[in-house]
Amino acid sequence: MNSNHDITEMHLDVLREIGNIGAAHAATSLSQLLEHKIDMRVPKVALVTFDEMFELAGGTEKVVAGIFLRIEGDLTGSMFFVLTIESATQFIRKLTGDKEFEFAAVEELGMGVSALQELGNILSGSYLSALSDFTSLKIYPTVPSLSVDMVGAIVSFGLIEVSQYSDEVIVIETEILQEGEQGISSLAGHFFLLPDPLSYRTIFSSLGVL
Repeated sequence: MNSNHDITEMHLDVLREIGNIGAAHAATSLSQLLEHKIDMRVPKVALVTFDEMFELAGGTEKVVAGIFLRIEGDLTGSMFFVLTIESATQFIRKLTGDKEFEFAAVEELGMGVSALQELGNILSGSYLSALSDFTSLKIYPTVPSLSVDMVGAIVSFGLIEVSQYSDEVIVIETEILQEGEQGISSLAGHFFLLPDPLSYRTIFSSLGVL
């Protein structure tokens, strides 16, 4: 499997199923962390171009909170979780109890950095754990780093390796639903899973769907 063009709907269906299992695990962890019910689902897994990926996240110049980590072990790659500033603010307020929290530069975030890094740990850990269970591969996430910047600046770093081989990436759309005083609200985010090119073959051969 030399290029992403070999990825079929069946491959994406398998990744969606893994994503939903990972989301269920993440929802349980987040519910315990926030002490109220959280639901998560993966409505869509798609193979998209770089331009489409930027558009999904709001356009290259939209300022977002981005959590980035590398994947190491039997397969390698990059993973991003991109949240709107509004969603990131909402999450930090919930986790820290600081109802007045507002976003500024990362260096001024204080506890907000830890809150978002913990979110990154839970989401990436849950997804990679599900992927590892399905494939029996050993997969390790690095410590997540946080950026508040334009989408183009945050994601471009992870595209350097991939862009030598392909112009497409896998997007795992993730929706976080939480019950609050005003009913159910949604924290929409996007997972961008960017396996290094040789890792596609590893993933799908392990799943028996090469």
